[in-house]
Amino acid sequence: MAIATAVSRVAGFARIGVLIAALGLGTRLLDTYNVANTLPNAVFELVVGGAMASVVVPLLARAAVTEADDGVVYAQRLLSLMVYGLSLVTVVAVVAAPWLVDALAPGFTGPQRHLAVVFSWYFLPQILAYGVGATAGAVLNMRGRFAAPAWAPLVNSLIVIAVGGVYLAIGGSTSIDGLMTVHLMLLALGTTAGVVGQTALVVFALARSGFPLRLHLDPRGIAVRRIGRLGAWVLLSVLGAQVMLAAATRAASLSGPGGVTSYQTAYAIFQVPVAVIAMSVMTAMLPRLSRSAARRDHERVIGDLSLAVRVAAVALAPAAVGMLVLGRPFAALVFGEGRGVTMLGVVVAAFGPALLPFAAYTILQRGFYALQDTRSPALIAAVVSIVGVAGCAAATWLLPAADIVVGVPLAYAAAYTVGLVATALVLRRRLGRIDGHRIVRTHAKVLVAAAVAGVGAALAGGVMTAVLAGLVGLVLYLAVAAALRLTELRQLRF
Repeated sequence: MAIATAVSRVAGFARIGVLIAALGLGTRLLDTYNVANTLPNAVFELVVGGAMASVVVPLLARAAVTEADDGVVYAQRLLSLMVYGLSLVTVVAVVAAPWLVDALAPGFTGPQRHLAVVFSWYFLPQILAYGVGATAGAVLNMRGRFAAPAWAPLVNSLIVIAVGGVYLAIGGSTSIDGLMTVHLMLLALGTTAGVVGQTALVVFALARSGFPLRLHLDPRGIAVRRIGRLGAWVLLSVLGAQVMLAAATRAASLSGPGGVTSYQTAYAIFQVPVAVIAMSVMTAMLPRLSRSAARRDHERVIGDLSLAVRVAAVALAPAAVGMLVLGRPFAALVFGEGRGVTMLGVVVAAFGPALLPFAAYTILQRGFYALQDTRSPALIAAVVSIVGVAGCAAATWLLPAADIVVGVPLAYAAAYTVGLVATALVLRRRLGRIDGHRIVRTHAKVLVAAAVAGVGAALAGGVMTAVLAGLVGLVLYLAVAAALRLTELRQLRF
C-alpha cells in the first residue's frame, strides 16, 4: 500500500509540474486555477471528509462485527445517503461559488475573480465524486482491500497530466487575458474528468470485491441520529481545519502573483511523505484500532498508537530535514531559476519543521475516533485552528507582503505542535497511559540522527546537487539511527 501511495504522490507531483509548465509558475492564471480547484476539496472535507475516518469507518467496523450480513446493507444505505446528500450540497456550492472564491482569495483582481468563479462552476461537481469514492474506499478498507483506494489518485493525476500536455501542445496561454474558450474548457472539463476517473476505479474495485452495489431510495436504518451526534463534533473539527486553510490561502494571496501557487505546491510536497508514511500507517491501523476499541482492549489500542507514532517519526525525519535544508536547491533543480522558484523553495523549507508534529498529531487523533470520542479531538482541533489562524494573521501584519507566504508554514508548525501536546495529554488521561516514555525516547534519538543528517546534507549541498546532498544526509541518518539502535527501522515495510 505504501508503494501505491508513493507512486500516486509522485504522479501528483508530476501533475503539479506539468500544470506549472502549462500555466506558468508565478502567474495569476495558475493561482486562479489552484484556488478554484481547492474549493471542491474544501467543501467536501467540511461536509463529509472529516467524518469519513472519525465516524464512518468506526461505524462500518461495528456493523461488520454486530450485523448478520457483515454490514452489507448498512454500507449500501450509507452510500445512498452520501449520493443524495452530496448532490444537494453540490448544487448549493455551485450557486455560492462567487462567495466561496471571495472567502479564499480576497487579493484577486477583477479578471482573476471572474475566471476563478467560472472554473469553480466546473470543478464543484467533483464534490459528489469525492464522496462516492471516499465511501466506497472506506467499505473496501473494511473488507481488507486497500489497493484500489491507494492507486486511485494515480488515475486522477494521469488524466490531468494528459490534459496539461494537450494544453501545451495546442499553445495554451499562460495569461488570463490570452485564455481562449477552448483552453478554459480543456482545463475545466479535463480536471473534473480526473476526479471522476479516480472515483470510477474505486467503485469498480468495490463491485469486483463481491459487494452488491445498490442505492436505497430510503437510506434510513444507519443510525442517522448517532452519525449526527458524532458528526456534530467532527464538523467543528473540520470547520477549524477549513478556517485554517482559508486563512492560509488568503494570506498567500496577499503575497502577490505566485503566492497561492507557492503555498499550495509546497503543501503538496509536504503531503507526499505524510501520505506515503503517516497516512498509509493510519489507513491500515484504523480498522484494527476500531475493532480493539469495540472490544475494550485498550492495551492494544495504546500499543498500536505508540508504534504508529514512533515508526512515523523514524521514517519522516529524513524528509523533514531534506525539506528544511534542501528546499531551495530542490525547487531550483526541478523548476529552474526565477523569483517564483525562489519563493517556492523558501516555503518548502519552512514546511520542514511542521512535518513530524503534524504526523504525530494526526495519528494520535485516530485514538479518539476509534473510541468513538469525537468531542475531544474537535475541541483540540479548534485550538489548533485558533493558533494557525493567529499565526497567519501575524504573518500578514508583521512580514513584508512578498514574505507573507513564508509565514504560513511556520504558523502550521506552531499550530500542530500545540495540537500534538494537547492530544497526547488528553489521550493519556482517557487511556491511563500512551507509552509516553518510549515515544519520547525514540523522538530524542530521531532528533540526534536528524541533526547529524541535516549538517551533512547542508555541507554537501554546497558542492553537490540537491539529490546527491539528500542521499548523503539519508546515509548519515541511517548510520546514526543504527548506532543509536532505533529498532523502529525494522518495522518499515514498503
